[in-house]
Amino acid sequence: MATVIQHEELLRRALRYIAERRRDCPDMGAAELLDSAGARFNLSPLDQQALEKLLERQADEDRA
Repeated sequence: MATVIQHEELLRRALRYIAERRRDCPDMGAAELLDSAGARFNLSPLDQQALEKLLERQADEDRA
């Protein structure tokens, strides 16, 4: 029987995955990371856009 995972949990897992991949492959671009996470966690384009905005916001905070 398949396990149902809540939408919020999928997004948390995708963020964790992106952070791990970024650490392991620092030369990997943001678009490639988002595409990879989207395919791995079956995210909608809207989910990917939300993740992209979060990543941009994180990058801005890191620069400040």
